[in-house]
Amino acid sequence: MKIKGIIFDFGFTLFSFKNPSVEKYFDCFKRGLLKSIDILKDKNVLEDDDELVKDFVNIFNKKRANSFRLAMKTKDEFPTTLLFRTVLTILKEKGYNINYDSIEDEFLEEMAELYHSCEEDEWKPFDETKATLEVLSNISNLKIGLISNHPNHKTIQNMLESNNLQHFFDVIVTSAKFGKRKPNPDIFLHTLKKMGLETHEAKDCIMVGDEAADAVGANRVGMQ
Repeated sequence: MKIKGIIFDFGFTLFSFKNPSVEKYFDCFKRGLLKSIDILKDKNVLEDDDELVKDFVNIFNKKRANSFRLAMKTKDEFPTTLLFRTVLTILKEKGYNINYDSIEDEFLEEMAELYHSCEEDEWKPFDETKATLEVLSNISNLKIGLISNHPNHKTIQNMLESNNLQHFFDVIVTSAKFGKRKPNPDIFLHTLKKMGLETHEAKDCIMVGDEAADAVGANRVGMQ
């Protein structure tokens, strides 16, 4: 049987997170959020008010935790851009002076990118990642894709680009952009379609990942 496509997971499959721990993840998020808040104040979206900043951080962290729990349950994704917009809306409804004229999609994407920027610094490719992708990319007619459960598409792109790996992939799909998380079969079918493969060709494709969501989702669409 000829393999027509191979799809990789991102975290702990192609990239590793140095000394991972819950505390380290939260520290990354905390530092990233402070960066975002600084820009919000510089752009006059938020006033430089201690009570406002405290409320912003508390609401953001609660909404982030709730969104994550809901995403785990429903397999719907809640992008970080949506999280920022939701929190700013809540603060405005609470009576804070929020400058909505400065809040456009591109600005929210910038906030999300800053929020995840400290996380970007921690993820590094495994030693074998580049060599493996180089070998696979030299196989004639083999399509290479990536699916990542991540709430910000640009963060995954940035990490691939900063390590000069993006050119190995025919398709890069994230739950942030697609709206569904693995193991939802739709994100696998969507990726196969973008790779130029039909649904019935899933049996000729391999999923490489480190979690049950990778194996279960791939199995549901007939991948190996």
